[in-house]
Amino acid sequence: MRKILFTILFIKLVFVISIAKDVITIKGSDTMVILAQRWAEVYMSKNKNITIQVTGGGSGTGISALINGTTDICNSSRPMKREEKIKLKEKYGTPGVEIKVAIDGLAIYVNEKNPVKELSIQQIRDIYTGKINNWKEVGGLDAQIIRYSRENNSGTYAYFKDEVLLGADFHPTTQYLPGTAAVVNAIIKDKYGIGYGGAAFGKGIKELKIKKDDKSPAYAPTRENIKKGLYPISRYLYMYTIKRPEGEIKKFIDWILSDEGQKIVTQVGYYPIR
Repeated sequence: MRKILFTILFIKLVFVISIAKDVITIKGSDTMVILAQRWAEVYMSKNKNITIQVTGGGSGTGISALINGTTDICNSSRPMKREEKIKLKEKYGTPGVEIKVAIDGLAIYVNEKNPVKELSIQQIRDIYTGKINNWKEVGGLDAQIIRYSRENNSGTYAYFKDEVLLGADFHPTTQYLPGTAAVVNAIIKDKYGIGYGGAAFGKGIKELKIKKDDKSPAYAPTRENIKKGLYPISRYLYMYTIKRPEGEIKKFIDWILSDEGQKIVTQVGYYPIR
């Protein structure tokens, strides 16, 4: 009887193992959450043996998870920092593998009722550092500018601080919000607000045209303008792995870089890498 029971349990165990799914975990950039979730949904519908778990939290959070070994793939809207690569190398003997998966235009958001249509990068810098505090200084209404930003664990925050503010500090009145969707919601409700984030999130608000400098024409963050290099605030979106992808992770990333995966990039509102 015991022998029969053992045989039955063994068969059940083999059956469970045979139908168990491979799980791929992805963590990081809030900017990339919608895109990564869409990739996961489509890929899982075609590969029933795969489960892909996608969570946000910010690029910094994803990179920390990669260093700690708690995620297979890190989504990041900024390149990894030198010190982050050093930590990876100290722990795993590799600085990590960087994979460019999409291009994003970093949009500047204002309320739809705001009459301002364009800003130069210098004007944006002056607004966020406190040199410009009233909308009338940039052709708008006589009203105090309310600044919104992503939190400092965000790759979008890091990119904006490095590339737009040139490393300068944000004005002390800046309100920091946990995700791009939160920034968009704040701008929808705030007639005098200004914020920034991925172009794919710009629903219900107005995305300003941006000038490289006072002598340059202003361009909207459209696919064509970004593809031609005309829109002055654009960046790559990345996936990072500890080592060169293998097995199911490699298959998934190869699919992301394929024509089918890159078509989804366009559908979501970002721009393919080729």
